[in-house]
Amino acid sequence: SFQISAVFPQLTVLENVRVALQRKAGWVHQFWCSERGLARLDGRVAQLLAEVGLDGQQGRLAGDLPYGSKRALEIATTLATEPELMLLDEPTQGMGAEDIARVVELVRRVARGRPVLMVEHNMSAVADLADTITVLQHGKVLSEGSYETVSRDPRVLEAYMGSQASLEGAHA
Repeated sequence: SFQISAVFPQLTVLENVRVALQRKAGWVHQFWCSERGLARLDGRVAQLLAEVGLDGQQGRLAGDLPYGSKRALEIATTLATEPELMLLDEPTQGMGAEDIARVVELVRRVARGRPVLMVEHNMSAVADLADTITVLQHGKVLSEGSYETVSRDPRVLEAYMGSQASLEGAHA
């Protein structure tokens, strides 16, 4: 799932998930398929949409969805490909508190039974979800471990919060 919304805004929620299922089914180069043929995918579409909390939204245009629901739709299309590993790039970026809580719970649900590699800057979401956190600075590992360990690491505090001396100097 990408940092920037990657839904087809002119297609319905149903059609967005169908496209992902068509790819999984190997129908990528099949440019014409009857509605009846596509309807065979609708049971799985309904399951995926229920899993991400979008049941009942099948007929809605993806472009009309609120931002948090678009992120949920992206996760549904990702799940449609049955990934062994889910890669999520800032799934809560640009969201309000209500949407963040919903997406955190969604990621927790879909992560059951599969590894998830997530890039995220929202520390509340990271603390809620991550088993292991790796902090990078200039492409190198600065610290790794639990949230408790990483959030107290002096190197992390220095890199992302500044030194105590620089903080005190800013207030002088």
